[in-house]
Amino acid sequence: MSPEIAGIVGLGGLIFLLFCRMWIGAAMALVGFLGYAYILGINPAFGVIAQIPFSTVAYYPMSTVPLFILMGEIILSSGIGVNLYDTAYKWLGQLRGGLAMSTTLACALFAAITGVSSPAIVTMGKVAIPEMRKRHYRDQLATGSIVAAGGMAFLIPPSMAFIIYGIITEQSIGKLFMAGIFPGILLCALFMITITIITSISPDKGPAGPKTSFRDKIGSLKGTWHTILLFLLVLGGIYGGIFTPTEAGGIGAFGALVITVGCRLMSLRSFIRCLLEACEITAMVFLLIIGAYILMKFLAVSGLPGLLSETVASLTVPRLVILSGILLLYVFLGMFLDIFSAVIMTIPVIFPVIVSLGFDPIWFGVVMVIVMQMGLVTPPLGMDVYILSGAIGVKPFTIFTGVLPFIAAMIICIVLLVIFPEIALFIPSIM
Repeated sequence: MSPEIAGIVGLGGLIFLLFCRMWIGAAMALVGFLGYAYILGINPAFGVIAQIPFSTVAYYPMSTVPLFILMGEIILSSGIGVNLYDTAYKWLGQLRGGLAMSTTLACALFAAITGVSSPAIVTMGKVAIPEMRKRHYRDQLATGSIVAAGGMAFLIPPSMAFIIYGIITEQSIGKLFMAGIFPGILLCALFMITITIITSISPDKGPAGPKTSFRDKIGSLKGTWHTILLFLLVLGGIYGGIFTPTEAGGIGAFGALVITVGCRLMSLRSFIRCLLEACEITAMVFLLIIGAYILMKFLAVSGLPGLLSETVASLTVPRLVILSGILLLYVFLGMFLDIFSAVIMTIPVIFPVIVSLGFDPIWFGVVMVIVMQMGLVTPPLGMDVYILSGAIGVKPFTIFTGVLPFIAAMIICIVLLVIFPEIALFIPSIM
């Protein structure tokens, strides 16, 4: 069996192990070890598994992962999400569909700070759904706006998906963070427009709330200053070259701790719980990355990525057709895999193809994240939908019905990024 065929068999074996519900990181490590041993021998394979776990964890940029995770856990336990929601509602609640817009904006900001979607979806679901029902909002619009906005955790920096993508592909994490800003604003605006269209067609789905005085609107901002300060501190420092993304993670985590303790938003017990949660998530992510690097070693010696890149590059179809196929694959993967697993598992094979087609790696990282975000809410298997359903007791069918217009908004955002890649690349180009 040739090395290329061995690579294909290895990927088939990996898929089989995943269907058997084996841990993804462990499955990638096992396939990588066995494949490497088949091609180069058992002793070199033992050398790989002896070296990679240490070299991966000891790699300096990897410290970004636990630091941003800890920052997110501290913010999550402090109750800041409720403050964001109250402020957004006072500014937008008097509009038709304004409560859904407020929820979208607050959920997007809260998700961006935590770096993952599920905490924001659960928190905002429990806070916002009762308020929307009290004001006679339909469950479809209420749940659809929450589950769609929660996925923006992977787009608006600091994003864990960008960190992992940057580490594996050796791209600048700082530039990936900056590349997500304008697409994040664009997607949030498209969600707002979607809500406006829905409530214009069916006003009963999102009736306007009571008006709020300008003084109350300004006063509500005092509950968001710590969030804005952290956001500007982390992104401003990276953009200005004051510190690296890794240092930004440390500053963000320490800043979040100082702010929450100083404002008496966290107890010692809460802080210990944050540390334990951050350790558990970090261990999961590190296992995934270690497994991915072992798998990448096997794929590299098999020559499969290079063969695939050459084959794709020689095709006579337009490169956008190939890109469309890759993006559809990510939508499918997003239905039943978390975004970290899907990125780590596929990038060793997909990334060389993207580079050979001439697409910008930073731009592709942004587009891929939006597509994966779409997969997380796409029927019938979108995981974020089931997370929200379990948290608030709404049937998945209702949520899937409500999120469909927002999926259309994501598709429009992707089309605009394909036509105008400068939307994502402008800020990184001037860094």
